[in-house]
Amino acid sequence: MSLQDQINADVITAMKAKDEVSVRGLRALKSALLLAATSGGTNGKVSDDEALKIFQKLAKQRRESIEIFKNSNRIDLATVEEEELQIIEKYLPKQLGNDEIKAFLLELIKELNASSAADFGRVMGVATKRLSSVADGKVVSAILKEILA
Repeated sequence: MSLQDQINADVITAMKAKDEVSVRGLRALKSALLLAATSGGTNGKVSDDEALKIFQKLAKQRRESIEIFKNSNRIDLATVEEEELQIIEKYLPKQLGNDEIKAFLLELIKELNASSAADFGRVMGVATKRLSSVADGKVVSAILKEILA
């Protein structure tokens, strides 16, 4: 079953259970998938890889909104975003922790024979491709800067 089909089935299940939080989060996912499916060049279906990229983008937007709302003392709005983020994260691969990212980057630095901050761009390019689905780029960048400093 594709992610798109899974989301559709989960929306129906959540509606039957009258789970308003899940329905709201799942509708956001379904809407984003529908928008991607109806954009030019697709056959009405979104691949699982494309769906994961969409979900990651939505999760990143929610995290940024939460931060903005908390800084503005709008805890009510931050709570809504946090609830939706929890629903979105159920469909994302498990994210690596800082220690796991650091270990990966140390191995990558050895592999690429990087030794200074001048090699940052080269290492970051490879790291971004390999860690795209399991780590946030900002976190990877911060850890890599710390290592190569």
